[in-house]
Amino acid sequence: MINVCLSKTDYEDSYTLLVQDSHVGIRLDKWLAENLSNISRSRIQSLIIAGQVSINDTIVITTNYKLKLKDSCSINIPFAITYAEPKAEAIAIDVVYEDEQLIVINKQAGMVVHPATSNHSSTLVNALLHHCGNSLSGIGGIKRPGIVHRLDKDTSGLLVVAKTDAAHYGLAEQFSSHTLTRAYYALCWGVPLPHNGEINGNIRRSFNNRKKMEMVKSGGKLALTRYYVQKAFSNNVALVECRLSTGRTHQIRVHMTAIGHPLIGDPLYCRRTKRDKDLPVEIHQQLIDFPRQALHAFLLGFLHPITGESLLFERKPPQDLNNLISSLKNFYGGRGGIRTPGKALYSTTV
Repeated sequence: MINVCLSKTDYEDSYTLLVQDSHVGIRLDKWLAENLSNISRSRIQSLIIAGQVSINDTIVITTNYKLKLKDSCSINIPFAITYAEPKAEAIAIDVVYEDEQLIVINKQAGMVVHPATSNHSSTLVNALLHHCGNSLSGIGGIKRPGIVHRLDKDTSGLLVVAKTDAAHYGLAEQFSSHTLTRAYYALCWGVPLPHNGEINGNIRRSFNNRKKMEMVKSGGKLALTRYYVQKAFSNNVALVECRLSTGRTHQIRVHMTAIGHPLIGDPLYCRRTKRDKDLPVEIHQQLIDFPRQALHAFLLGFLHPITGESLLFERKPPQDLNNLISSLKNFYGGRGGIRTPGKALYSTTV
């Protein structure tokens, strides 16, 4: 039995389906295609990958999910809006790894990943179209060919892009099952206590400001961040390593703000201007003048979706963030202000 709920504000159609005895064990995409005869199986697979399908109010992006008795499945069908096809642009990109199936990029801060209303050009997609030609996976649609995950515009670091549909499916399943390794460097105000811990709090979009996300006690989407204080510069600033167990929008920025340690330079979640007593004027000015959130995705590891090979990539912070860290080290280093407590989540040198 299918209950149809129309919502013309956001979607062309929304469907809710209840799994019966005879459906148990069937693949999600196959079952939906059989029940929604007006939508092709390939279209349904694309909608699943795009996060438009949920089981029991939890988004599922694994097409081969096996149905369970009384599962409640919801699928949203967005309006068929025609977007201008992005044009290939000769934009320099830092290619870390590439083969016939995928490409790993070290994204620079300030680059948008895919075209949007306010950014029609100069995005990573435009650069990839020039670099890869027509060899990007089509699952993401015209606007997002090959895009499996994103980094915020002003977050730098490692990002993997699929060049084939098979690679896209394989990578998406690893993101869905949280089996990838993703680690970030962040500079935050103050020093988190304890020095090694985790932040477990659901995240949803703010009702008051649609550009912001917020941590909530109920509702939203499950989000888990593990952190480790690599270096503490007195009690003023900390260099923190953050590991993502989930990948929600603005997750690290929201979680660090929620525990009272927003990221330096974050335009959405931090408005700090007060100077701590033992923080020199010149260092304080560098911190408050930093033009973006001090966040860099330095580590990315996953199984190659086709060969099964274990791949691990690392890139140090870019020059702007490295300069800020160096200034802090130079000022506090000779005064014993730097502490490196405990054991790092990942052994590396910054």
